[in-house]
Amino acid sequence: MKSSVEPPIYSRIAMDIATRIAKGELKEKTKISGRSLLAGQYNVSPETIRRSLRLLEDMEIVKTQTGSGVTIISRQNALRYIEKYNTGKDLRELKTEIQAMIVEKERMNQDISEKIEHMFDLSERLRHINPVNIIEVEVPLDSLLIGKMIADVQFWQKTGATIVGIKREGTLILSPGPYACFMPLDIILVIGDNGVLKRIEQLMREG
Repeated sequence: MKSSVEPPIYSRIAMDIATRIAKGELKEKTKISGRSLLAGQYNVSPETIRRSLRLLEDMEIVKTQTGSGVTIISRQNALRYIEKYNTGKDLRELKTEIQAMIVEKERMNQDISEKIEHMFDLSERLRHINPVNIIEVEVPLDSLLIGKMIADVQFWQKTGATIVGIKREGTLILSPGPYACFMPLDIILVIGDNGVLKRIEQLMREG
């Protein structure tokens, strides 16, 4: 999500005054309202206006003279200031976006690390489920089991094998339960006697 970086209020007021000068609303060699009047217009303190005018004076857009008020001296410098201001704003926004992306990347890295740890934990648990008798059987593309639930095909009753996991598209589903469906090219992990493989292959062909 894109974040917006707001510059200080005095900087925004200076930008507004510079924009009015650039548009010709405030003419060169004319005077603008005093600090008190400007403070009332922008609903801020006179000190904030003083800082805004000081910023414009540093850019040689206006000139402040004691007793004479504030005089506009350069529309061209106002245009330059606007360009510089917008460039700085873009840089601030880019910096904030990059910082937000770094935070999101760190969150995603943490999430990935946790999932990898969980995967290894599941793999370790599966490895200790009587590893001698774990059999892997792939579901063929033309198997009649595809789209059917484990319970519907009476898998255990017909094969004598217990499904302890399913490998699907690089993901290990541990203890899938009776309502899990068979999908093409699933690798079914089962526990059973020496004859279960033949019975499973028959069930996959005949449904």
